[in-house]
Amino acid sequence: MSGGDPALSLFDEVVGQEHAVASLRAAAVRPVHAFLFLGAAGNGGLAAAHAFAAALLCPSGGCGDCLVCRQARQGSHPDLHVVHRSGASLSVDDMRRLVTLAQRRPLQADRQVIILTDVHLGGRAAPALLKTLEEPPGDTVFILLADDLTPELATIASRCVQIDFPPVPRSILVEWLLERGSAPDLTAVIADTAGGNPERARVMLEDPDVSERAALWSSVPERLNGSGDVVAGLVRQLLESADSAVAPLKAEHARELERLTEESKEMGERALPGRKELIDHQNREERRWRADAVRAGLGAMARAYGAILRGQLHDTGAVVERRARAATDAVGLITEATRILPRNPNDTLLLQALLVRLGALEA
Repeated sequence: MSGGDPALSLFDEVVGQEHAVASLRAAAVRPVHAFLFLGAAGNGGLAAAHAFAAALLCPSGGCGDCLVCRQARQGSHPDLHVVHRSGASLSVDDMRRLVTLAQRRPLQADRQVIILTDVHLGGRAAPALLKTLEEPPGDTVFILLADDLTPELATIASRCVQIDFPPVPRSILVEWLLERGSAPDLTAVIADTAGGNPERARVMLEDPDVSERAALWSSVPERLNGSGDVVAGLVRQLLESADSAVAPLKAEHARELERLTEESKEMGERALPGRKELIDHQNREERRWRADAVRAGLGAMARAYGAILRGQLHDTGAVVERRARAATDAVGLITEATRILPRNPNDTLLLQALLVRLGALEA
């Protein structure tokens, strides 16, 4: 987004979510006590949460230029608190920390804002969060971020205004990538593998191996031959490619840490406040990024099988029908593997089992 409207520039890091941004601009005038931002990490929810917090804390309603707006967007304003899970899921201790923060009085602004990420991983902490939302402090606004609406979240969601952040349409992602100077051929690869996720697409722009990585995953159907050695070798290559996909994000995290440290020094701080929490958050994001790289690879693999299926549509014969059926079954197996990936602690075993089953379809 661009232009002279400060309200628009406040949300300029949120790509392709015009409906969500319009809803938040309206809500900032008279906010309720809790909002649920629903959509995969990287679709724009976290950037929108910081921009919305700026609009809530800024004396001018979100001018986009003042110190309050800059601090809120950077996460350093004293009346903005961002709570990340301390482990694999949100713990009771995480909720206690949130409850303690909620009881504080604002230090500078008329209200305080608390952003809680990964609410879909609430687990046993969900009841404590629900109680806090049912008895909200009058000067606290909660922004909850969740990838999806789990059954445990249903009651919590009913206490919030829900703002959806769906995957960004491919056409918008392509236009945005081209505006950032991406070459047309690379843009197509990124748009196909980013899964409608602008954050992933942005970092992939700095990844010199993105095309080769997509080609590797797409080559799986033609390389499987029923051999266990081939499966083991492929799994090793695929996971190494997922590891390499995280390298640009790690470089960006290092730059972010350096920038925030310098800004803290300019403000008279002896050290970066919350440095450990920031590094912990970066590590969690890198682990999530790797899982997303595997998910994107599975998507490329599914498209390869889809291309095989489309190639059989206009032909006839028993062999053609068998290959078409095998390709259809393969897409189903990959879809199932993608579904269980977030809750699978061992992606090596997951991929090995998947490739063995895919190879068996061709037998």
